[in-house]
Amino acid sequence: MTDANAIIERLGALFVDSFHIEVPSSDTDLLETGILDSFQFVELLFQLEQHFGLRIKIDDIDLDDLRTLARIARLVAANGRVPDVSAARSPSAPAD
Repeated sequence: MTDANAIIERLGALFVDSFHIEVPSSDTDLLETGILDSFQFVELLFQLEQHFGLRIKIDDIDLDDLRTLARIARLVAANGRVPDVSAARSPSAPAD
């Protein structure tokens, strides 16, 4: 699984946990489809800070970067602190 796919998977889980919304695909436009309203959009920014360490200044917000899970994943990968999810999934090495 690539880093982008791992981030998209985590974002999908975040939407289910925080918004009780299952996003149909990573390319679904969250704003055009009405999946996110303005209040949820603000909550999304908060959740991105909490889960990924992503900090976005209000003046730097580009809505296009936050329209789909795939775009958010690219933003997170470029700017966030993404914990290594592969280490948590791989079995530990046997002791010598």
